Amino acid sequence: MDQKVLITTANQMVSSGRGILAADESSGTIKKRLDNINVESTEENRRDYRELLFTTKGIENYISGVILFDETIRQSSSNNVPFPELLSTKGIVPGIKVDMGAKDLALSHGEKITEGLDGLRERLLEYVQLGAKFTKWRAVIEIKDGGLPSQLCIELNAHALARYAALSQESGLVPIVEPEVLMDGKHTIDHCKEVTERTLKTVFHELFKQNILLEGMVLKPNMVISGSDCAEQADSNEIAAKTVGTLLRCVPSSVPGITFLSGGQTDTFATQNLNAMNALDSHPHPWELSFSYGRALQAACLKAWNGNSDNLENAQKVFSHRCKCNSAARDGSYSEKTEQEISAA
Repeated sequence: MDQKVLITTANQMVSSGRGILAADESSGTIKKRLDNINVESTEENRRDYRELLFTTKGIENYISGVILFDETIRQSSSNNVPFPELLSTKGIVPGIKVDMGAKDLALSHGEKITEGLDGLRERLLEYVQLGAKFTKWRAVIEIKDGGLPSQLCIELNAHALARYAALSQESGLVPIVEPEVLMDGKHTIDHCKEVTERTLKTVFHELFKQNILLEGMVLKPNMVISGSDCAEQADSNEIAAKTVGTLLRCVPSSVPGITFLSGGQTDTFATQNLNAMNALDSHPHPWELSFSYGRALQAACLKAWNGNSDNLENAQKVFSHRCKCNSAARDGSYSEKTEQEISAA
């Protein structure tokens, strides 16, 4: 592997003022989203929607990279430009989701293990030829009654994340390492904090054991947040302090950047929380704190598009709005006034 290339790409992915668009929905997930707007999930409709996102004017000012799905990385624009090439010419780094999804962990209590390591080395070589510069692998950690997640579940997912990261770097691809502690459930923010810390420490222990170049990777974690059904919901200031405090205890300073997942948060709440972290004076941090959002960037845009080409311009304006808001959150300058000013522009 060429360490300089990995480091350069990783730093480009977390460059100031920009973040990553997660457009890697599986066929099943994108179908659910299109079903919600009564649009048939055909390959053509999926391609049209992704092209809408990728061709939004000025997107490169706010988006540094895009995570693609296997189908999408093989598709082209209406002008027959392959999507990876289209993104690269705009200065946006194309990437690819390479895991095969979370499956039931054998002989466990309903916990999950992410699969996809078999044949990964060969698939990575093909993705390089298709234009990918980075990869993504998601591990799912659920907080449940009965003391879950188990340490076994955390350790097995951490091991798989490290193996995936090693294979990616071997192929010259920057790995996005995504250990997601889900926000589903009644757990408190402090319970989330404890599980997140345990997960991150285990993940970096495995990354160290498997010789991962930390300067050539990106971390994509959950925010430390109250469970969605918890009676007491923490505000953005508490989320920011506890998230950054946890990261400072677990993430080496050599990692160039952290791109948070939104994890089911509303569009504006995800932006507010990222902004609060970057506005913290009490927790100086060595890494870029950025975003890698899917629904939190796309939900309003998808609704505005509604599968109708006549809505293209308005849908792109809505998408651009959310990108600009999260760009402002990258340096802690976002506010409700920002929402209004961007909307009026």
